[in-house]
Amino acid sequence: MSAQQAAVAAPFLELQDIGKTYPGVVALSGVSLSVAPSEVIGLVGENGAGKSTLMKILGGVVAPSAGAILIDGAERASLTVKDATKAGIAFVHQELNLFDNLDVAANVFIGREPRFGGPLQLIDTGKLHEKVKPLLARLGTDFGPSTPVADLSLAQRQLVEIAKALSLDARLVIMDEPTSSLTASETARLLGVIADLKANGVSVIYISHRLQEVERCADRVLVLRDGKMVGHLPQGEIEHDKMIHLMIGRDLKSLYIPPAGPPREVALDLKEVRTTAFPARTVNLALRVGEILGLAGLVGSGRTELARAIFGIDRTVGGEIILLGNPVQITEPRGAIDRGLYLIPEDRKQCGLLLDFSVAENISLANLPAYARATIVQGDAEAKNAEEQKVKLRIKVPSVATQTSSLSGGNQQKVVLGKWLSMSPKVIIFDEPTRGIDVGAKGEIYELMRGLADSGVAILMISSDMEEVIGVSDRIAVMHEGKISGVLERSEFSEDRVLQLAVGKSRQEMAAVKMVMGGE
Repeated sequence: MSAQQAAVAAPFLELQDIGKTYPGVVALSGVSLSVAPSEVIGLVGENGAGKSTLMKILGGVVAPSAGAILIDGAERASLTVKDATKAGIAFVHQELNLFDNLDVAANVFIGREPRFGGPLQLIDTGKLHEKVKPLLARLGTDFGPSTPVADLSLAQRQLVEIAKALSLDARLVIMDEPTSSLTASETARLLGVIADLKANGVSVIYISHRLQEVERCADRVLVLRDGKMVGHLPQGEIEHDKMIHLMIGRDLKSLYIPPAGPPREVALDLKEVRTTAFPARTVNLALRVGEILGLAGLVGSGRTELARAIFGIDRTVGGEIILLGNPVQITEPRGAIDRGLYLIPEDRKQCGLLLDFSVAENISLANLPAYARATIVQGDAEAKNAEEQKVKLRIKVPSVATQTSSLSGGNQQKVVLGKWLSMSPKVIIFDEPTRGIDVGAKGEIYELMRGLADSGVAILMISSDMEEVIGVSDRIAVMHEGKISGVLERSEFSEDRVLQLAVGKSRQEMAAVKMVMGGE
């Protein structure tokens, strides 16, 4: 079915004037949504806009306070989870729900396994694996049905979640940030899966902060802000800047904070540094006091590995690290922390936070002796420091005693930052600082980074977001296969120039590649 046919097809699902209120909070107000067969709807909005609440209503997790739900024309006041599943609604959640002690096939069909006859009703493992093989082939995975989930990477686990949704023969698949852990090639594969679903009559609601992906796959885009539907863009009008303007009420460029003045002396100097990931390649790079140096490159180019080596998580196998003019030997993170060199990791949930701990406990974690008396941490001192960081960083949380897992991605990132700001930062490495963060929260992170640079902190920012690298950086260093392939001054910034350095090709070679790909 074509996009034009989908646009005029009768919707099989409608939400009419949906409202949801909690004590003192209006989460949704007068939201209407219709889904036609073979339609891909992009649903965008900042964290807190109401996307999750709307999807929970659609999935039968919560009941609306007002409005009606129609499935194939039959009206219901609300749905249960069983109702939603029976109606053909499947979810691919951002938070993975997999069992590490089971293999891929068992996770895909958990609770729905084919069984042998007889009184024992044993699981037919052979049939189970045969049912999973075509699903994995459809996704182009490099692992099989018998692979233990414990052996899979984060990106591979995300693909298992998608296979689980596909196994339900759904009429509508809701994807909530499905590419947050995927590489560019895996993302392209997923967008191909979406096109395949659409061609086979399945509809998709695609929720993502990565607006370029929404542009590529959506037939229309709906925008939520403050619990209300504030915009609708048909396919011919779906543009990055229009979506952002509807989401936050202003243009993206207004989020970038320009540099205040010229940088100063070198804060971090890497001379012939070699990492375990690329032992035959050397890195030479100088990061100056008061600047934001963007570090760009393709996935696998060695950016994160370099950050881990600088911070002491991994050992360097050669070269010299000079911090504020002094050669240093950093063999573990404690050595970096004691010198004022800090890392905000790519995966904040796994490596930057203890999600079951409070905001106050996370902020004090790297410097517990400062809040201790006779080796016992003093809760009052810990809470006082956390409260100061909460105000300074505008962390939106009822109390610093709140469990960190309940915070949005942007506020969790601020907690990681608060941990380091409560000490004395000289150099901070931000690895993918706005991954999984909505547009509005991105602006706050950029503002905090620029404020740190203006105060004399040197910032190395690793980012896969080309627009972010160009908009935020004072200079851009580009990595290719474990070494710096070039450093660009602000006057030299362009997407073409960064990409050229990232793939290790000359201008002439890049022009040839573009010609082959049908580019200009």
